[in-house]
Amino acid sequence: MFELIWLIPLLPFAGFAVLALAGSRLSRGVVSVIGTGSVGLSAALAVATFAGFSISPPPGNAYVLPLWRWVTVGGFSPQVSLCLDALSAVMVLAVTVVSFFILLYSSEHMAREEGFSRFFACMDLFVGSMLTLVLADNLLVLYLGWEGVGLCSYLLIGFRYEDSANVRAANKAFIVTRIGDTALAIGLILLFIQLDTLSIREILVQAPQRWSPDSGVAVWAALLILGGAVGKSAQLPLQVWLPDAMAGPTPVSALIHAATMVAAGVYLVARTHVLFTLAPSVGGLVAVVGAVTLLMAAASALAQSDVKRVLAWSTISQIGYMFLALGVGAWSAAIFHFMTHAFFKALLFLSAGVVIAALGEERDMGRMGGLRRDLPAAFWTFLIGASSLSALPLVTAGFYSKDLILFMAWTSGTGGPWLWAAGIAGSFLTGLYAFRMVFLIFFGERRTAPAERPGRAVTIPLVVLAFFSLVSGFLQMPAALAPVTIFSDFLSRSLPPLRGVPVSFTTEVILFLDAMIMPVLGIAAAWWLYLRRPGLPERWAGTAAGSALRRFWHSGWGFDGLYGAVFVRPFTSFARLNRDDAVDLIYGGLAWYSAGLSSLLTRTQSGRLRRYAIGIVAGVVIALGLVIWFKESP
Repeated sequence: MFELIWLIPLLPFAGFAVLALAGSRLSRGVVSVIGTGSVGLSAALAVATFAGFSISPPPGNAYVLPLWRWVTVGGFSPQVSLCLDALSAVMVLAVTVVSFFILLYSSEHMAREEGFSRFFACMDLFVGSMLTLVLADNLLVLYLGWEGVGLCSYLLIGFRYEDSANVRAANKAFIVTRIGDTALAIGLILLFIQLDTLSIREILVQAPQRWSPDSGVAVWAALLILGGAVGKSAQLPLQVWLPDAMAGPTPVSALIHAATMVAAGVYLVARTHVLFTLAPSVGGLVAVVGAVTLLMAAASALAQSDVKRVLAWSTISQIGYMFLALGVGAWSAAIFHFMTHAFFKALLFLSAGVVIAALGEERDMGRMGGLRRDLPAAFWTFLIGASSLSALPLVTAGFYSKDLILFMAWTSGTGGPWLWAAGIAGSFLTGLYAFRMVFLIFFGERRTAPAERPGRAVTIPLVVLAFFSLVSGFLQMPAALAPVTIFSDFLSRSLPPLRGVPVSFTTEVILFLDAMIMPVLGIAAAWWLYLRRPGLPERWAGTAAGSALRRFWHSGWGFDGLYGAVFVRPFTSFARLNRDDAVDLIYGGLAWYSAGLSSLLTRTQSGRLRRYAIGIVAGVVIALGLVIWFKESP
């Protein structure tokens, strides 16, 4: 079974190739079958591979499949090979399963869109690139998949390129993530120069042998990898591209935010965890970045009226929780939250897509309301997704993954009360903004009547994702509730096991109760503000201080304005001043000289035979004269 893992990324790539070459000549039904079916087959193979790995793991808990040697230049001879271990098995399973249901949903949701085959081709390429990234055995192949998802995000965010705003959003995502990608590329070069290999397994073995903890090279390697992760996963200070990525169709938003691009940074840090262990100061920075990002993004989500932008800021906040877990060394907790987040965030985007489509592409929550009876499937699935996002205690997957992060933030040797406090405050804010969406969209007075209802291809993915958003959390439960550690035990085959400072049973219970109470308080606050006192938030926002704070949060804490003032406007101003590039003057001068010489030469082409004959005779005389002169000269 393991020798077939090459088919897992190949099947989506094959779907992309067929659709890219022949998609315009195929019917929409055939296109959706190829686009969805290729990823579905990949998901089925991923499920079978995961089951086989769980039941009978390969020797050493890792299976390496060499495919071919890329190039041989001097001592540099990278090999294209895939590696299946516990971490990549979990990532592959989540990516393929969630992507399949997003594509199944798309077959109906995108049915009336122009560029139907182009959409599925890009989606398949996106999934194949992400699978290449997570299965890569060396950093060069990983970087190939890394750049692939960046390219696909550009193509899909700007899918509706007729609107210039969508093109600007795609350009912004591509340019901002370039910053992180450049840092990662420099990091790979540094690792190769220092360790003479790009094999991930060899790097994780050699780095502790050659570098001392917190040595300069270890710190720089970890910082550069962190730079790449921050860019792809939209963490401070490179988070500005993700809210604008909502320009893409709803399934694109679901794929980017749930299972593919933003998860790449989390996976990269987890995969190279040894480097961050060698640079504990950088590990602490990862935790701080995650803590600050989760609070900042949660506050920004509260100020949005566009439902998709709320979900975008929510993604930034939830990825912040994953970075917090990575920073305190809770590697399995970060991947656990990645998995539950993939299910409930995909569910939220797809449910929101049903509402948006039913209301004629309306995304402003202020123009919705009272839709729970008109769109029951969207209501119940969105409610489940929002509950899991909020970490509603005991019954949702999001509660168990977030509780594990909060517990490790307190008990980990590199954690502490301040990081835990940031996480617990984020739990309150998450419950508040998540159920603000629920109450504004589905309760109160109906402002816009829905024009259509979802079909089966849309409803089935919603139901399945809702199921996983509830039950997947039971793979890892708090010790205060039940001693279930299936998920972390499985990942301990690839990642260091979860270890924390021992705490008393009383402290453990208090931490557990805090994790239960804070999201409930956030939900209760949303109920009081948006159902019991619906005019109160607007009155607060109408005050001078409230209006200023709302604008500040709505703008993403002013980062776009800051970057525009510091980088964008100076660059564009310089470009306008330097319209006639000084360097171009050199080449312009050469062109002018060539054109002038050509003009002189064309005058000799008069068409008169006598002049040609005179020219030939003169040339012969000059040539003979030169021969005689050179011959007689000493």
